[in-house]
This record gives sequence, C-alpha cells and structure tokens, in this order.
Amino acid sequence: MANGGDQGFFLGMMASRRARERRAAGEDGQQRGGGALFNIFPLMIIPVIIYSIVALIGGQEAVSSVLFSLTMVSGEEWQLSLGDILVILGLIFLFIETVKAAGSGTATIMNHGLSMLVFVVCLALFLLVGSYATSVFFILMSMTLIDTLAGFIITIVAARRDLAVAE
Repeated sequence: MANGGDQGFFLGMMASRRARERRAAGEDGQQRGGGALFNIFPLMIIPVIIYSIVALIGGQEAVSSVLFSLTMVSGEEWQLSLGDILVILGLIFLFIETVKAAGSGTATIMNHGLSMLVFVVCLALFLLVGSYATSVFFILMSMTLIDTLAGFIITIVAARRDLAVAE
C-alpha cells in the first residue's frame, strides 16, 4: 500500500482539483467571455478570406503588387508584396492554431472539423477557379492542410497523455 497507494492517492487529488477547476470555469468546462468561440473559429480562414477579397476585386495582379520596397545595406532592393504579407499572416495564424490544438475538449474537436472544411474549400478553389491558381494561394492552402493534420495529431497525443496520467 505504501508504494502504489500513495501514487493513487496523489492522482486522485489531482483529478479532484481539475474537476473543481472545471466546475469553477463553467458547466461545460469552457471559460466565460467568448473563449469557446475563439477555440471553435478556425483562424486560417482569415488570410483565405483576405486573399479572396483581393483576388476577386483586383485579380492576380493585385495579390502580386508590391506594397513597399527597402534598399538593404548590400544595395539590393527588397520588395514586399501583398501576397507575401498574406503568407506571413497565415504563418502567424498557423502558429496560434497549433497552440490551440493542445486541448482535447469539444471546442477543439469542432475547430479541427471546421479547419478540415476550410482546407476542402481551399482545395476546390485552387483547382477550379482561375484567380486562386497562384503560388500564394497554394501556400495558404498548404497551411490549412498542415493546420488540419497538426491539429488532429496534437489533440490525439494530448489525449493519450491525459489518459496516461489518469491511469
């Protein structure tokens, strides 16, 4: 009892503390104040929507248009286009989505399903609509695929870890 019983006692205390924290956060385990909506909403749709607006209004030329350029110390000119900024924005949102994927709640699972839907829509747009057949949109579409795959994998690993702690 001294070896196994002590470990079981402490695991029980940890589980009890987690249950109290969940009850304090709310009945469904989600914090109040819109946190659940943030967890459900797939952020990778934002750069896709911005791309859609720009591409449908201004065409492919608008996506590749140079917003500004800087002369580097080496004398070369560095140009930053709207497409480059969309890729950077996509990388930022992909990072946030990866951090959000560590959960294993209902909101996280719904986020993964919606992220899969965003990827499927992006794939269809890339294959079927001419103004979406660009390298910038392909990179954004690839980010949505990585978001979907990484989200499912990270959630599975986190759930396994939670089960291992509970045992």
